[in-house]
Amino acid sequence: MAKARALSDLVRTELPLSAGICVVAGEILALGGLPSLPVAILGFATGFFISGSAMITNEYFDLEVDRINHPDRPLPSGRVSILEMAVMAALFSVAGLVAAALLSPLLLAVAVLLLVIGILYNWKLKESGLPGNMMVAVSVGMTFICGGMAAGRPMDGVVWTFGAMAFLFDLAEEIAGTAMDMEGDRQRGARTLALMYGRQPALRASMLLFAGFIGLSLLPYLAGWLGYGYLAAILLADTAIAYLAFGLYRSLTPREGRAKMRRLYLTMTDMIVVILLLTAANLA
Repeated sequence: MAKARALSDLVRTELPLSAGICVVAGEILALGGLPSLPVAILGFATGFFISGSAMITNEYFDLEVDRINHPDRPLPSGRVSILEMAVMAALFSVAGLVAAALLSPLLLAVAVLLLVIGILYNWKLKESGLPGNMMVAVSVGMTFICGGMAAGRPMDGVVWTFGAMAFLFDLAEEIAGTAMDMEGDRQRGARTLALMYGRQPALRASMLLFAGFIGLSLLPYLAGWLGYGYLAAILLADTAIAYLAFGLYRSLTPREGRAKMRRLYLTMTDMIVVILLLTAANLA
């Protein structure tokens, strides 16, 4: 039982779960309804295992830092060995690639690309600042697009719009996060926007990205892809996001800012759930 808990901590299961769910969300948006069970399972598995592999390799590259800052993590604490970590990373990578291959060659190619991005980010680009932030945001946005590929509709406009929205939202949160952890980033030698230009300029950049998200969120309705149900849901979500983003910009302490960021994340999650329910029920 203790080993299972340690392996779960190694994978950070909540993030791979989110990736898998976003792939299924992309399938629902592309199809305008529920996918078949095999397509849903394979799509979820692709997102879950590819993301999980990135989480596992991140633990390896963070090992020396974690020995000091997080000695209770699975690797530095000895709860998981380097060999066990390597086997887990290989198994997750293979499982994700096999699931993608069973859906489409294009999805397999993208899954390979996402694996490479994850390794490069963990190995070299985590401390690079904006380039690293953008790589993470691209990976997040691609989960929706992978859903479109899994559903056989890789060029679906709704899916690409949601992918772009996810990219903007995640990049906004990534940049805001650098403004909340300036001391830690300074100690690691990271070249974040907040350290290079200051806390408020970084938060202003984050605000602009949230504004871009809000503007882009209207496109599915304006293009006629989704209807009044979507419009009502997205206007409510946009209002909450604008309010919370402004509060994030005006936050005075990292603790206050992180609280706003968490509420923004939960608002985005709730919005996706509502829109998916409407789409699955043909009410969007």
